Order: sequence, then structure tokens, then C-alpha cells
Amino acid sequence: MPNTFNNRMIIGNLELCSLPELGINDLEVRIDTGAKTSSLHVDNLKKIKRDGKLYVQYDLHPDIYQLDEIVHCESLVSDSRRIKSSNGNVEQRFVIETMFKLGDKEWAIELTLTNRNDMTYMMLLGREAMDDKVYVDPSRAFIID
Repeated sequence: MPNTFNNRMIIGNLELCSLPELGINDLEVRIDTGAKTSSLHVDNLKKIKRDGKLYVQYDLHPDIYQLDEIVHCESLVSDSRRIKSSNGNVEQRFVIETMFKLGDKEWAIELTLTNRNDMTYMMLLGREAMDDKVYVDPSRAFIID
């Protein structure tokens, strides 16, 4: 069965993605059609100003099983939003824009940066990032080559 339908990729509830601008490959991402925004777990989040613009510096753990592996990142802040999490807590989060790669497709997405220590997956892909690019088969996982 092909992994496309009407030019959209068919993806499972879990996939391996890359965030090439952040130097992250093979990151397990939880696909969540119930979430509007996408989120990424970061540590040591620090805001800085440069040339009159707001940036954030942060650390990522690309492999949940190798927590000593750390990628240091810096991104331009595109927005700040109040986000209500699945447990009902409201949090102000920085938003960044970055490229998201799934299989052989790549597109720009917005990511909110937060502490997802209590979650199983470091990244959650929400509806806004899926847009008109994918259909989700919730009964399957890791179907993209």
C-alpha cells in the first residue's frame, strides 16, 4: 500500500522525524491530532537579545535513552503563546520556526518549547504542523521510510 493519498503522506501515531536546522535526526515524534500546536522538550531555556531581536538558547536530548547526549541550540523567537496542556495547566511558551522532515518531505513548522519531562516523547506534532501535508492512521506506527 502506498504511503500517499491525494499528495498527503499517510503517517502513524508515532514516526521518526528530523529537525535539520537544529541538528536533530531520528527523533521519535508523537502524532497528536487533538493538539493544536506542536511542542518540543528542551532544557536550560534561556532568552537573549541580539541586534534588537529575541532569541532563545536551549539544550535538546535527541535520544530519550541517551540523556548524556546533548545538542546546544539557538533560535529566533517568532512568538510567545499561552498554551493549555493536556493536564489543564496553562503555560506561557516561546515559539520558534524550524524545518521539519518526515521521510522525504520537509516543511516549516512552529514549535513551542517546554519541559516535557513527564511525557514519554520529546516531541509532539500538532494539527497546525500537519496542515494539508498528512493523514494519520492511528492504528499504525513508524510507517514512513
